[in-house]
Amino acid sequence: MQHAVGSPLPPPHQPGQEPAAGFSPTAQHPGAHSGAPMGSPAGPAPVNPPPGFAGPPGPAAPHPPGHAPVQQHHAAPQHAPAPMPDTTGHVQLPPGGPVAMPSPPPAAGTPDLASTTLAVLLIGPAGAGKTSVAKYWAGHRRVPTAHISLDDVREWVRSGFADPQSGWNDHSEAQYRLARRTCGFAARNFLANGISCILDDAVFPDRPVVGLGGWKRHVGPGLLPVVLLPGLEIVLERNAERSGNRRLTDEEVARIHGRMAGWYGSGLPIIDNSQLDVPTTARVLDDVLARSIASPPQW
Repeated sequence: MQHAVGSPLPPPHQPGQEPAAGFSPTAQHPGAHSGAPMGSPAGPAPVNPPPGFAGPPGPAAPHPPGHAPVQQHHAAPQHAPAPMPDTTGHVQLPPGGPVAMPSPPPAAGTPDLASTTLAVLLIGPAGAGKTSVAKYWAGHRRVPTAHISLDDVREWVRSGFADPQSGWNDHSEAQYRLARRTCGFAARNFLANGISCILDDAVFPDRPVVGLGGWKRHVGPGLLPVVLLPGLEIVLERNAERSGNRRLTDEEVARIHGRMAGWYGSGLPIIDNSQLDVPTTARVLDDVLARSIASPPQW
């Protein structure tokens, strides 16, 4: 017979009832035999003593021939189970905070970028090669380095994605701000755990709402911005090779490129990679970053 979980156990067998399968009166009531031979009429049912009553000491009750005496077993004391060891592989990670400026090199020295934890922001128009250069630079350093693309994070939104190509409005701006804050949070956590970061974004010099101030606020004052700005004809050629929502119209590309020219005279380092392949541009980026650490740009 099954019983619901949590319900009380069934009561002991009573006279006139058939014991349930597997239920042994002997096991439940040791010493209940009267000593009569097998097959003799059974005597009256024994009366259970009140709880806690041990009864007077006396000789052991006889047992029927061919039956072993019923053994009394005392329950072993129960102990609380030992706590299980932590086998989940949990590793405590340092929390991410604002990124500070890298320490300048000693006098007459060149900073060792291979042993310096860096936070780099690669700026440029669509088609400048930001993502390609950032991926290559991150993948060929001798120290752990992560690449975080703002466009990739923006496109995490699948349903309800506000595409800036359809017009810059409150929804696209809100998703842009959210993506940038997410990138900054990720960068701080990587850097706090010894992993450098390079982020890429099309930051406009004439639009404060999506300007450098937000990146400095989300990442920290140690963020090193570098502008990647090839010629317009190069940007148009690269944009033509794109597909999906990453490809812009020629008019939009020309308009963005013209606005990016405002970085000239800003004090930020600018790399013209019109005639440079990706590996060469990454090496130039290393040189620019070494100078930025030695003499941080004012922005």
